[in-house]
Amino acid sequence: MSLDEVRTLADRIIGNIESVISGKHEAAQMALTVLLAEGHLLIEDVPGVGKTVLAKALATSVNCTVNRIQFTPDLLPSDVTGVSIYNQVERRFEFQPGAVFANIVIGDEINRASPKTQSALLECMEEHQVSVDGVTHPLSSPFTVIATQNPVEMEGTYALPEAQRDRFMARISMGYPDAEAELDMLHSRDLASPLDALEAVATGEQLAAMMAAARTVFVSQPVKQYAVHIVQSTRRHPELRLGASPRATLHLVRAAKARAALEGREFVLPDDIDALAVSVLGHRLMPTSRALGQRGHGAAAVADVVERILAATPVPLSAGA
Repeated sequence: MSLDEVRTLADRIIGNIESVISGKHEAAQMALTVLLAEGHLLIEDVPGVGKTVLAKALATSVNCTVNRIQFTPDLLPSDVTGVSIYNQVERRFEFQPGAVFANIVIGDEINRASPKTQSALLECMEEHQVSVDGVTHPLSSPFTVIATQNPVEMEGTYALPEAQRDRFMARISMGYPDAEAELDMLHSRDLASPLDALEAVATGEQLAAMMAAARTVFVSQPVKQYAVHIVQSTRRHPELRLGASPRATLHLVRAAKARAALEGREFVLPDDIDALAVSVLGHRLMPTSRALGQRGHGAAAVADVVERILAATPVPLSAGA
């Protein structure tokens, strides 16, 4: 698939999503960027702003297998990965796949489950496989987790472990809709949910071809150095007690390649890195108590630090060389 075809098909998918949830173009574009970069997406915001609707709309727009998991405090790891059940007729154990065996897995309110259940996704998200009773079961390809979570300050939530946050390529926030979008929502949902009428506009084969095309996007050495410099700056910044990992560098460059592909470009620009830095790095960073005291909110403190790092990092001039 050519990059022009990728751009055309991407516009169709984003338009399909926006027919369900209006006024959230950037969120829809970011969700598709993560999907094409073969990463996992974390959508964090207060209840009722459309997190699950965005995840469902993206999954429905692509004709792939989709499973949804509602994370609750009593959810067990075996509910996610699957379990071996004894077959009395054949006198042997048979593996019954869990909900994670799908191309797109929607994890709703992921931080309402216990850390033990959350850890069931670690192997799935990183290695695209599940190990149960000493047997490894590969997951289907492509495989993407789109998880929603409520702010940690809310009742009944567990903070995601650092290892799991690091496996998400990007975190986005929906935000409240503006007055026009909210009024449009009242009209479009008066009789039925727009999700009920949503149809796929791309096949699984087309999605795989789009992913393959995104992998071919060129990243010059100066742009790679630019990304590395930004990530390494987070590890020595005085207002951060935990910087970004090497996995974050990989995710930042892969997401930048997917973003360039969505725009029909054959190469990554420093602008791609800048546009994705907060979403890709923000959820991995831990601000100091001093930084939190100055801004009062972890996400805001981290975003401010990343923006200042971007402003202080020299931009390469020969990005396409």
